[in-house]
Amino acid sequence: QVELVESGGGLVQAGGSVRLSCAASGNILRINDMGWYRQPPGKQRVLVASITSDGATNYEDSVKGRFTISRDNAKKMVYLQMNNLEPEDTAVYYCNAEITIPYRRTTGYWGQGTHVTVSS
Repeated sequence: QVELVESGGGLVQAGGSVRLSCAASGNILRINDMGWYRQPPGKQRVLVASITSDGATNYEDSVKGRFTISRDNAKKMVYLQMNNLEPEDTAVYYCNAEITIPYRRTTGYWGQGTHVTVSS
């Protein structure tokens, strides 16, 4: 009933920029925290940035000053603006959202992931 769909990944040169988008759809009562995770090749998935429903943000140390997370509550979307990209940012990026639907407790949902490849 709930779907998260990411878009905006691709191949970019080091120093370049990419903007990821994630749209939530379905019978949604409320979206709480939203976030972006990434999984580099051969490594575990880790949190990159998160944002509360009130707009408070949190970033993983390696992306502070380069990445910006934002959201549009009316459109049920979250974005990740990634600037000054480095080859180490190469990963599959996943959108996550804590969502409440009717008659269910709040649950975390995942998108299908979008690839970002940064060439040196």
